[in-house]
Amino acid sequence: MQNNKRLFLIVLDSVGIGEMPDAAAFGDAGSNTVRAAVQAGAKLPSLKKLGLFNIDGMDSWTQGEEQPIGAYGRMTEASQGKDTTIGHWEIAGAISPKPLPTYPDGFPPEIIQRFEQLTGRKVLCNKPYSGTQLLLDYGREHVETGALLVYTSADSVFQVAAHEEVVPVEQLYDYCRMAREMLTGDAAVGRVIARPFVGDYPGYVRTANRRDFSLLPPRPTMLNQLTEAGYECIGIGKIYDIFAGSGITQKIKTGSNADGIRRTMELLENDFDGLCFVNLVDFDMVYGHRNNAPGYAKALMEFDTALEEMMEMMDGDDLLLITADHGCDPSTPSTDHSREYTPLLAWSRKIKPGANLGTRKTFADIGATVLDFFGLENNTEGESFLAEIYQP
Repeated sequence: MQNNKRLFLIVLDSVGIGEMPDAAAFGDAGSNTVRAAVQAGAKLPSLKKLGLFNIDGMDSWTQGEEQPIGAYGRMTEASQGKDTTIGHWEIAGAISPKPLPTYPDGFPPEIIQRFEQLTGRKVLCNKPYSGTQLLLDYGREHVETGALLVYTSADSVFQVAAHEEVVPVEQLYDYCRMAREMLTGDAAVGRVIARPFVGDYPGYVRTANRRDFSLLPPRPTMLNQLTEAGYECIGIGKIYDIFAGSGITQKIKTGSNADGIRRTMELLENDFDGLCFVNLVDFDMVYGHRNNAPGYAKALMEFDTALEEMMEMMDGDDLLLITADHGCDPSTPSTDHSREYTPLLAWSRKIKPGANLGTRKTFADIGATVLDFFGLENNTEGESFLAEIYQP
């Protein structure tokens, strides 16, 4: 293998580690996603060994590793929000001081009417809704009438669900592109999401053909800097969609956490020069939003088991960073994201073991560190911690 520089940045989607100081303003006082998973039975020896339970604030409810082998810290979200889009943008170096628009009462009539005109189809629901409950309550009417299921959540999303036999997947994608072009200015939601499903009532099942149509980040990110410098930026999972493709040189779609882990391991076996940016979405989509704490615990344990093998596969100069984009505590009454600190775990064969990075001011410190690792100028809104995690 050549001596290329490789950095693996893995986002455990929604794996927050405790409420931020302003959590109550977001309706999330008391949230702690990792604690909920541990209380539901999660045993995480690999993450613990890296220093997960040594992070600031963890000692209030659990015991850390005596001699962590990784560097560890706690990330504070400086952006005004708790959604996937701005969380990832901030990780890549771009802070969003203004929250993206949300629609707790559904979208206004003028937006729905315009969407109906563009698609030639009527709209059903138009409320914040659980995606699985939506199919039970409106799925049969959708199949009978061909009307589109439009719904939202506490996040900045315009979601469109349709049965694949009623609206072919590519047509649903076209409808979502229309919505993306329509939702601009004050109505510029972070994501338009296509939500195809199949089956017969009451056994409708969402498929892996989900697709997100995101806004472009508000400014260039570390991804743009890397690609302009000639490095590869490989996006696994939702990464390409989250950044609307900006700065991504290769897109690898996945259907599950297991698939994302497998594709990451394939890249660990291959030579490339640049960043592998991974999103593992099942924690959030399959377990957090459905308040399934035992399922969340099982998914974390599956990642923890795979993590040990990933680390064994890493070369001497590789750097691994593990973090999250927000919380989604499965043990609280809410089924939405939670405003939480996120973990930062760093590991390399050259790491300074036990380095405590403290509580960082912004997720953007990760983007700054990625650029520092590749010897590039820091044009992000964060500060690099690279010098703190390597032996002098």
